[in-house]
Amino acid sequence: MKHIIIGGDGFVGSHLAADLCAMGEEVLVADIVKGHHAHYATVPFHQIDVTDAASVASIPLDKDDLVYNLSAKMLSPIVTRAERHDFFWPVNYHGTQNILTWMEKAGANKLVHFTTDMIYGHSVTVPQDEDHPARPLGEYGESKLATETLAQSYRDKGFQIPIFRPRLIIGPGRLGILVKLFKLIDLNLPVPMIGSGKNPYQFISVFDCASACVAAWKAGFPNSAYNLGSDDPPPVRKLLGDLIKHAGSKSILLPTPAALVKLTLNALDAINMPIMDPEQYMIADEICILDTTKAKRELGWKPLHRDEDMLLAAYTEYRRAKAPSQPAPRSVAA
Repeated sequence: MKHIIIGGDGFVGSHLAADLCAMGEEVLVADIVKGHHAHYATVPFHQIDVTDAASVASIPLDKDDLVYNLSAKMLSPIVTRAERHDFFWPVNYHGTQNILTWMEKAGANKLVHFTTDMIYGHSVTVPQDEDHPARPLGEYGESKLATETLAQSYRDKGFQIPIFRPRLIIGPGRLGILVKLFKLIDLNLPVPMIGSGKNPYQFISVFDCASACVAAWKAGFPNSAYNLGSDDPPPVRKLLGDLIKHAGSKSILLPTPAALVKLTLNALDAINMPIMDPEQYMIADEICILDTTKAKRELGWKPLHRDEDMLLAAYTEYRRAKAPSQPAPRSVAA
């Protein structure tokens, strides 16, 4: 039995590969590019493109192997409305379809699959549990929700597919949209918030996502969906205020009228000049907190990292990247 991590050179995948390798497990990483991770000294790499069925089919697979699908197109970089379908769907949906077809032909039936909390759309209940209505606000969420429907069709054939719906994943190796925030703080410029900033903002650590994959394996690949998010997320105002203080910046937090800002961002999106993706800004002032009780109860999983620590660690990594002689931290712990 081996663990095959598709998208395994990426953010969560590289940490999962390192964790499984440290546990003495046999691991194979499959991805479109190969990085410089230390575990490649013992972990083999197989180059593939998930959008190409023949490429996926080239991965060696035995029927008792365990598969983790971490390949995805994310909400960064920002693309125009006209480009979004062709940007998200080939990897997120058709890539998943290729993986499931490959597994079925080999007789393998255990897959950990990641989607997103963006399938929920506007917050209807607080907190959001796994039964929250699924009404995504754009192509990213729609492509991910479609993979959940696809996964269910394979569950009906006897597959075991736990699905994880994470909040914004943060940790060493990917800063994404946070770079824009960090630049404002470094330049002592005002930091605008959509709304008052009184609503909480929830992250999930890359390390906690990797540990959830291990927990799903240990629990026997249950056929269910699980939210992944931190515990006790603080208000946006406190989260950003503490970061500004930590950075020694003179930046101030700038509340804005959410309705007007969203109207402006919608107008820019309509003329193909997007600053943010609608799936990000349309819920920015809402209380969108994932209830992770189910993962804790059924998988024995729990998040170990706090939002405040994760954001400060991301800022530290950003600063150290500007001074390459200093090593970046391995952990987001305080």
